[in-house]
Amino acid sequence: MYPSRARGAIFLGMSLTLQVLIALAAGFGLGLPLAGAEAGPGVVVLRGLEPVGTLFINAIRMTVIPLVVSSLIVGVTSAPDPRTVGRIGARAILLFIVVLAAASGVGVLVGYPLLGQFPLDPAAVAAMQASAATAGASAAEGAKAVPTFAEWVVALVPPNPIKAAADGAMLPLILASVAFAIALLQVPLAKRTPVIQVLDGVMEASLTLVRAILRLAPIGVFALTVGLAAKLGVSALAALAGYIGVVSAICVVFMGGVLYPAAVVLGRTSLRDFARAALPAQTIAFSSRSSLAALPAMLEAVRDTLRLPPTIGNFLIPLAATMFRAGAGIGQTVGVLFIARLYGVDLGAAQLLTIALTSVVTSFSVPGIPGGSILVMVPVLMAAGIPVEGIGILLGADTIPDMFRTTTNVTGHMTAAVILARGERGADAASATPST
Repeated sequence: MYPSRARGAIFLGMSLTLQVLIALAAGFGLGLPLAGAEAGPGVVVLRGLEPVGTLFINAIRMTVIPLVVSSLIVGVTSAPDPRTVGRIGARAILLFIVVLAAASGVGVLVGYPLLGQFPLDPAAVAAMQASAATAGASAAEGAKAVPTFAEWVVALVPPNPIKAAADGAMLPLILASVAFAIALLQVPLAKRTPVIQVLDGVMEASLTLVRAILRLAPIGVFALTVGLAAKLGVSALAALAGYIGVVSAICVVFMGGVLYPAAVVLGRTSLRDFARAALPAQTIAFSSRSSLAALPAMLEAVRDTLRLPPTIGNFLIPLAATMFRAGAGIGQTVGVLFIARLYGVDLGAAQLLTIALTSVVTSFSVPGIPGGSILVMVPVLMAAGIPVEGIGILLGADTIPDMFRTTTNVTGHMTAAVILARGERGADAASATPST
C-alpha cells in the first residue's frame, strides 16, 4: 500500500513532460503483448481504454475552434501596426514553401535509393496488390472528395463560417477570422474595444481549459498508445517494413538535421530551450497523430516557455497548424515512390521533380487529422502516372509513418515560430525607438 502511494507521489511530482514520456513507454509496454487479442482480459482492457483516449482527444479538439478564432482576432487587432499581420503572413508563407520544398526534396533524394535497398517478396507484393485493388475502391471514393484547385480556391471563402467551424474546415475559418479582424480594425475604437475584450476573455478561458486538459495528458497518451500498439503488434508485413522505416527515419533526420539547426541558427535560440519547449507538443502529436490536437501545447510553449512575441502565438501558430505540414512533404514523396516500386513504374528525373513539386502544393491542403496526408496523395500519384489504386496499400500501414510525420509537422511549426519571432522582435524594437 505505502510503496504504491510513494511511487504515485513520485510520479505526480515529476514534470508533465516526463509524466507523458513515461505514459508513452508504458502504453507501448502494455499494448504490444495485447496485439492480436480477440477475446479474454486483453480485449476488455482495450475496450476500456479506447474511450479514454477518445475522450482526451475530443477534449483537446473541443478547445481548438474557440481558441483559434479568438486568438487570431485578438492577435490581428492587438498588433501595434496592422501591417504586422501582412508582414508575418508573407514571411510565413515564404518560409513554409522553402521548408516544404526541402522536405519533398529530401524525401525524393533519400527515399528513392533507400527504398531500392529493401527486397520485396513477389508473393507479398502480389498479395498487397490484390488487397490494394479491393481497398482502392474505397480510396477512389475518397479521391472524389479531393477538390480541384479551382474548387479549393473557392472553398477558401466559406459562405457560412459557422458551418466551416462545425465541419472542421480550418483554413477557410482562419481566413474568415482574419478578414473579420481586419474589418474590426476599421471600426471606431469605442465600438471595437468591447468586442476585442470579449474575444480576449474567450481566449483566456480557452487557454485555462487547455491547461486543465493537459494535466490529464499522461492518462490520455497512455490510453492512446495502448490502442496503437495493440493494433500494430509485431506482425507488420515485411514488404511494408522498409517503407515504414524509411519514412520514419527521414522524418527523424529532417527534424534533427534541418529543423532543429534552423531553429538554433536562424531563430537564435538555444538547442536546450527549443527542445524543451517543443517536446510536450511533439509527444501529443506522436500519440494522437493530429497537428491540431497539439495546437494548445504549442501555444503554451510559445507563450510561457519561449516567451515569443504575442503576434507569433496568436497568429502564426494557428496559421502553421492549419496549413504547414513539413512531414507531409516527406510522407507523400516516399509513399508515392514506394507505390511506384510495387507497381514496377520506372521514374525519370522529370517524374521525380513532378512528385516533389506536386507534394509541396498539395501539402497545404492536408487536414490536421490522423492520416490526412494520405487523402491528398492521389493528385501526386496521378501527376506521376502511378496507379491510384496503390493508395490502398498505404491506408492500413499508415499509423507509424503518420506518427513521425505529425511530429515533424509540429516541430516545423515551432521552428517557424522562433525564426519569424526574430523579425517581430526587430520590428517591435524599431517601432519602440523614438524618431529624431
